[in-house]
Amino acid sequence: MILQFSVSNYRCFRKQQTLNLAASSQDKALPDNCIVTDLPGLAGKRWLKGLALYGANASGKTTILEALESLAEMVKNSARMTDPKEPIPQIEPFALCPSQPESPTAFAVAFVAEGVRYEYRVAATRERVWHESLRAFPKKVEQLWFSRDWNTESTSYTWSPDRPTGFQRDSQLEGYTLSNMLFLSKAVASNRPELEPVFRWFKERLRFLDLSARSRLGPRFTLKRIQEQAPLHDRIVELLRHADLGVTGARVIEERPPEEEVEKMLKSTPPELRERILKDRCLKPELAHRGSGVTELPLPWDSESAGTHRLFGLAGPWLDILSKGYTVCVDELE
Repeated sequence: MILQFSVSNYRCFRKQQTLNLAASSQDKALPDNCIVTDLPGLAGKRWLKGLALYGANASGKTTILEALESLAEMVKNSARMTDPKEPIPQIEPFALCPSQPESPTAFAVAFVAEGVRYEYRVAATRERVWHESLRAFPKKVEQLWFSRDWNTESTSYTWSPDRPTGFQRDSQLEGYTLSNMLFLSKAVASNRPELEPVFRWFKERLRFLDLSARSRLGPRFTLKRIQEQAPLHDRIVELLRHADLGVTGARVIEERPPEEEVEKMLKSTPPELRERILKDRCLKPELAHRGSGVTELPLPWDSESAGTHRLFGLAGPWLDILSKGYTVCVDELE
């Protein structure tokens, strides 16, 4: 569950932009669209289940979502850094004032993971992390678990607090954290279990769906759920039936291309990948449609419309998101 997200100095945004999911205290309409929390310090507070960003082209709607995704990518991949000189790839500062001194790109997100509210903040340039901090609210009083700030005079980090509540400092681990690496990621990679809920929220509970023309959303996820007769199978078929496409059923078929065509396609493929690629290429969805009378007629997948391909590809991920309660950011929802 996400409560608020802020970003500044990122792509088309120079000043801070904030996405706040707090519901209005005056407007009590649509109560089913709100979540009422019993979080310490926020008892009875209402939060929106969802919100929509709309506006003119190039106004920054997509950039807000990409900023949150960039922060998530930093958290997931930062511990893999081994070269202290390697640039942080997720940092893309505001580019329209090249003559001004570079300032850090700043992210701040408040969210709930495993029933506890957290606030995580990062400020970084391509070269280094300038600030990183994590606050937890298991009770009403804020607990600052860690904070690191780059000191330009000593060319080192200042860490605080000396004795945090709810979190035990590790000076050796702090020293091992590279300047272009997040301490959160390094600590989780070093088996600090108290930070696992925060890391897992970014890695597993936060999802992104790009439905724009540049999206490569394919049928793989939905196809696998149908093939395995997973719990989502019946819901996927039900969704397709109610989409006014004339679909009455779905199954997975094996379709092998001619051997000479396969060899031509896989000529430059490493041997260890050939079997997996072959297996994936041989499986296709097959949708049954209403025929005349009570008959059902299957159609080849390549004969289905682009809209049907799109809906099929989206059905599995979307129903999975709804059933597991992920926080999802969708671009080009229409």
